[in-house]
Amino acid sequence: MRSYGQYCGLARSLEVVGDRWNLLIVRQLLLGPARYRDLLDGLPGIATNLLADRLRDLEASGVVERRPAGAGSVVEYALTPWGAELRRPIESLIRWSTPLMLRGPEGDSFRPEWLALAVPALLDARIQVRTPATVGLEIGGNPVQLRATPSGVTVGPYDGRALDATVRADPASVLGLAAGALALDDARALGLVEIDGDESVVRTVFAA
Repeated sequence: MRSYGQYCGLARSLEVVGDRWNLLIVRQLLLGPARYRDLLDGLPGIATNLLADRLRDLEASGVVERRPAGAGSVVEYALTPWGAELRRPIESLIRWSTPLMLRGPEGDSFRPEWLALAVPALLDARIQVRTPATVGLEIGGNPVQLRATPSGVTVGPYDGRALDATVRADPASVLGLAAGALALDDARALGLVEIDGDESVVRTVFAA
C-alpha cells in the first residue's frame, strides 16, 4: 500500500480508499452485499483482475469483508461496520458533484440502481415530508421506487406497492430535481419530465 508519509487524517484515508475504483466499489456495497460477478456487472469499465486487486486491498484494510453466500463455496462481499461509515463522505461528494452531473451522461454508462444512493443524498439535505409518499421513477429499464417518509428518503427496486405517482425523466433531470437545481415546472415545460398520478405528491418530494 502506498503511503503519503503524512500524519494527516485525509492522507491516511486516501491511502485506503483513494485509489481508482475503490470508492465506486464502496458505492456498490452500500447498496447491499454483492457477489464478485454482481460487482463486476455494476462497475462498467473495470477489468476483472483490477477488481480482484482492489477487493483484496480493501479487505486487508478492514473496509470490506468476505462471507458465505448461501450453500457451497460461493462468497459475497460486504462492508464492515467501519467501511459502512463511508456513507456520509460519499453522500457529501454526491452533493458536491451536482454542477458536474447537470451536464448529463454525455455517453457515460448509467445504471438506475445508482440513484438509490444519489437521490436520498440530495433530497435528505433539502426536504422533510409529513405524510409518507411513494413515487415510481422510470429512467429506462426497470423502474425504481422512491419512498419519502418523515424519517428520510429511500430508493430501491419497485416492490409492487401502489404508487402515488410516477415520474418519467432522464437521469440528469431526476438528479437536477433532487438537488433543487431544476424546478419541476421548468422541467415539464421543456419536456424533460412526465408525471402520471398525483402531481401534488411529486411537488412535495421534489420541492425546489
